[in-house]
Amino acid sequence: MLKTFRKPNIGKTVVYAIAVNALQIVALLFFVVYVFWMDFSWQNRLSLRAIAVIGALVAGWGAVLDIQEALATRRRMRTIAELQTVNRQMDALNLKLRAQRHDFLNHLQVVYSLMEMGEYQDATNYLETVYSQLHAVSRVLRTKVTAFNALLQVKNAECEQRSIALELDVRSTLEGIAMPAWELCCVIGNLLDNAMDAAAQAQEPRISLSVSESLREFAFTIRNNGAAIPADLRERIFEPGFSTKGENRGMGLAIVRRRLEEYGGRLLLESGDEATVFTVFLPHGNGLAPKTK
Repeated sequence: MLKTFRKPNIGKTVVYAIAVNALQIVALLFFVVYVFWMDFSWQNRLSLRAIAVIGALVAGWGAVLDIQEALATRRRMRTIAELQTVNRQMDALNLKLRAQRHDFLNHLQVVYSLMEMGEYQDATNYLETVYSQLHAVSRVLRTKVTAFNALLQVKNAECEQRSIALELDVRSTLEGIAMPAWELCCVIGNLLDNAMDAAAQAQEPRISLSVSESLREFAFTIRNNGAAIPADLRERIFEPGFSTKGENRGMGLAIVRRRLEEYGGRLLLESGDEATVFTVFLPHGNGLAPKTK
């Protein structure tokens, strides 16, 4: 009989390691203070102090290294999760394109047969149906960033499932953008998810994404027709941990702002009765590394 193993909780392990090592540092510091301030009567007091100091330095150094490694592991796990999401999006786009290529010959055969039989109106109607299907995919294939194209395809499908009208206006190939593709997908994907959640509360949910480019930077504008964000919350929503959706839901916008700042970008928010608009600005940079880490 095969044994089943539970998937390790990396987040819990990291927090536990940090807490234990921090407690170890505090205990060692307390011991050092105790040794220095207590009045021992034996003659080896100096040696005891030296041993205590050396032991505290070694143990403290090891604990600090453990904490740094735990934090680095948490960052790696977050990066891996984001890359897995991008890969799934690219797989979905690839399957869609393969399906269209497979069906293309069949469509030609149907149209050819209808024209041979003189059913020109039926052929026209059939072509219009096929064109609408092709247009749904081709409108997201307007950039040279494959991962971003895949993201748009996945979000387009999600909007269709949730009966949300999605308008795309892509007027840039995104060639030379400063942010790596997978991080760009993390930022824009997060904002699109928030826009879908907000628009879903409207009677006729609608969101739009426009992508443009100037001589200095790229601009991404995400608009939704959901309820306005109250004025007193428009800055708090960017604070780590803050959320109006319950626990463990408040890191999205904080991560978005931090990622943008690392690559020299910025994020603007406008919200009113008619629409809420997030605008992302990212400079040209040919994939430059972030300014800060």
